[in-house]
Amino acid sequence: MTTCVRCGREVQDPGYAANLCPECRVAVAGGGGQPAAVVAQPPIAAMRRVPYRPPFTVAIVGINVLVFALMVLSGVPLVTPNVPQIVRWGANFGPLSLGAQWWRILASNYVHIGIIHLAVNMWSLWQVGRLAERIFGGWPYLLAYTATGIAGSLASLLWRPVGVSAGASGAIFGMVGALIGALYLGHLPLPKPAQQSLLKNLVVVAAVNLIYGAQASNIDNSAHIGGLIMGLAIGALLAPQLTQPREQRQAHERFVFLGVILFLIGFGVVVKHERGPIVDEFRRQAPAAQQPDAP
Repeated sequence: MTTCVRCGREVQDPGYAANLCPECRVAVAGGGGQPAAVVAQPPIAAMRRVPYRPPFTVAIVGINVLVFALMVLSGVPLVTPNVPQIVRWGANFGPLSLGAQWWRILASNYVHIGIIHLAVNMWSLWQVGRLAERIFGGWPYLLAYTATGIAGSLASLLWRPVGVSAGASGAIFGMVGALIGALYLGHLPLPKPAQQSLLKNLVVVAAVNLIYGAQASNIDNSAHIGGLIMGLAIGALLAPQLTQPREQRQAHERFVFLGVILFLIGFGVVVKHERGPIVDEFRRQAPAAQQPDAP
């Protein structure tokens, strides 16, 4: 049985209109009642006419904006918050994250260092997240976003165990990596030139930002690299099943994300083992660093 790559319903004629069911053919054609197969325009141009509201991307952006609004209302400066302020709100900080406050490894992905930091990351997330959510589906996208954000935080702790970091960029790099893996290895219903152009653009964006991050002292490039590598792996693992029937695809996704969870737990154990002594020494030399309002 073949299912519609857009909504998951069964397709009686899988060779027709890029595996779209009759309802989706009409929708992709623009709602005029004419099947997409007889519309004389490329599929990508036709799909741009279909309204699409990515609920998970909207929710993630909304949570980030809400957290920042609460920070500002509590007295955190709009443009240049200081280190104690972002640590108090959940930034990733080894002496706390590798101790009792492990939740910071995830929470730090929703904390931003000023309005410019937030605006740049949310614009990037909106551009990348909508496409990733459409290709992977809502829940797999959310799980991949969360996993790549955690991987970025752990990579940051491994590289800078007593540094302070915050922001969604590790997870955003993760989504870029996941899209690269899916476009390179998947069999998506996209014209080959459009797919290759999109893949090239994503690779260039990732490379340029990593090079810039390596030269800027105030950017946590280790989180970007950790998120990107995790995203590449998730995208590559999900790619072969993206256009398969829903039941088969969901079973594969459960298997992949179980493996991702086990990997992240193992990665966390390694980071704790390798960087624990450094963090313990830092605590001994600066006891106040164990408090949430410490620099």
